[in-house]
Amino acid sequence: MDGETPPGTGDIHLGPRTIPVPQSLSPEAQAFLRATPVGPRRALPPLDDKAGWRDYIQKLDAERLPLMARGAEGAEATVKAIQVGEALVQVATPHVVAPADQDKALLYIHGGALVFLGGPAVPLFALGEASRYRMMIFAVDYRMPPNHPFPAGLDDCVAVYRHLLQTYRPENIAIYGASAGGNLAAAAALKIRDLGLPAPGAVGLFTPEIDLTETGDSFSINTEIDCMAPYKFPECNALYADGADLTDPYVSPLFGDFTKGYPPTFVQAGTRDLFLSNAARMHRALRRADIDAELHIFEGMPHGGLGGRSPEDLEMRREFRRFLDKRLGRKPG
Repeated sequence: MDGETPPGTGDIHLGPRTIPVPQSLSPEAQAFLRATPVGPRRALPPLDDKAGWRDYIQKLDAERLPLMARGAEGAEATVKAIQVGEALVQVATPHVVAPADQDKALLYIHGGALVFLGGPAVPLFALGEASRYRMMIFAVDYRMPPNHPFPAGLDDCVAVYRHLLQTYRPENIAIYGASAGGNLAAAAALKIRDLGLPAPGAVGLFTPEIDLTETGDSFSINTEIDCMAPYKFPECNALYADGADLTDPYVSPLFGDFTKGYPPTFVQAGTRDLFLSNAARMHRALRRADIDAELHIFEGMPHGGLGGRSPEDLEMRREFRRFLDKRLGRKPG
């Protein structure tokens, strides 16, 4: 019988069932879910086929770039590139920055399963973030596999933070990102601490991929429910780690020791999010270490939001902006 738990296993077999679009969501969010079906799982190249991976990444990025470009149309910001060490950084300046925010900087780290959406996508990310938060955005076009696996991308993010310290006070800097960007934001905060650098004023982790072992409960519950990330990412995770232990805190920052200190952290996910468990577990790990952390879970939201312009997405950004207003500019202690 559907829903029956076999004796002694604890496993639940639900069988075929229908998951309706939640009527509790805004009309815009419901429309997004109806228009975004779960797609088939794509076949990925073998891990040792570097040329195959480069070709696959190029094709997938090319598919997504036109949609991202349309989303950046009308951005109320300008963008220019600077070189920081091995990383290209897209610096976006809003047309209007409030006087209280002119001494603040947001270090933004893009998502993309740790292998996708670099290059021409990064200035589009930067423009969008500058328009949303009206602060200076430094978006890191970090090095990625297959040419540059771990720790290259993490090293790039830390190098950009060092660069920002030449201009900005640490308490006026926030490091944040979504998905893979959440991984690198969380790991960068750990490495900044371990290097003895001054801590940033805030960290933002949006639907973060911070456990590359992918063992959390939601990786089972929300598989094929999350329309944006319906399946696990073991191939991308292995390509990124390049043989490093997946429980290394710089690879999977969920396993970090937060008792040594960590910045105030904003953690976000949704009830349909494949990475919901990552967010819940990270929040608990931070709170067990008595770190100031907020957890924001949004109804019916899959990985990455509900289309970007729904009331739920706008509320999520308002919450993060409130968090930034509260945390940036405050000296630790």
